[in-house]
Amino acid sequence: MAKAMRFLGGAVLALGLAFPALAEDAPTADTVIATVNGTAITLGHMIAARETLPEQYKTLPPDVLFKGILEQLIQQTVLQQSVEGQMTKGQTLQLENENRGFVSGVALQQVVTGAVTDEALQAAYDARFKDAVPQTEYNAAHILVETKEKADELKAQIEGGADFAELAKANSTDPGSGANGGDLGWFGPGMMVKPFEDAVVAAEVGKVAGPIETQFGWHLILVKETRAAAQPTLDDLREELAAEIEQKAIEAKVTELTAAAKVEKPGEGIDPALIADTTLLDK
Repeated sequence: MAKAMRFLGGAVLALGLAFPALAEDAPTADTVIATVNGTAITLGHMIAARETLPEQYKTLPPDVLFKGILEQLIQQTVLQQSVEGQMTKGQTLQLENENRGFVSGVALQQVVTGAVTDEALQAAYDARFKDAVPQTEYNAAHILVETKEKADELKAQIEGGADFAELAKANSTDPGSGANGGDLGWFGPGMMVKPFEDAVVAAEVGKVAGPIETQFGWHLILVKETRAAAQPTLDDLREELAAEIEQKAIEAKVTELTAAAKVEKPGEGIDPALIADTTLLDK
């Protein structure tokens, strides 16, 4: 049904059927634009319908959009009236659920609108980093080979004066860093596999560590330098913090309203499998 309505609305918008201009001096949302067997279609209905349109439709000329929306609402109304008293129990229940879902969405929007303020965002940001331990970032290079014996051989060459970068170019099996002398650039905690990260953290700057085994093979690691990681700014985390604030506000409101409501569950003990029995909707 929803697809049919969207198709119908799109077809009508494309036609751009003619309709007389409003005669009222100061239209309001309650201004009646048309009636269908006594059922009013108001300017408010049309404005609300426009708000749900895809953006490409909203760019149409106002006269074309006005005519198209009006015809869509008229056609929806006559179709609605054509099945009055004929809807099945299942269809009626689905309509009630959709109405419940829409109204609950309105209630939730009111909750989150008041929850996400500049003050709330700053407080959430401060709370996140109040006890944060400064993180360290590492600039390192590595040589990856298949066996420990090969790694030991290369380490002995480095200790004998061989250049780390040249050995990486000639021997490393890492296709990403090998050609660049094993350079991995800057990285922070959690960006490397655990055995590799542990070795990097324990390594002395300027000295080759390893061999270290990971699922990729055997590594020789050279930590070139370290630096304190920059703390993300409030703007960096704004969307993430806003989502957290919204979720907490929603949970708090739902808990508050549920606790204040008289909720009874006389049918809670029925067979849970019955929710899949669609034949009950025909009885």
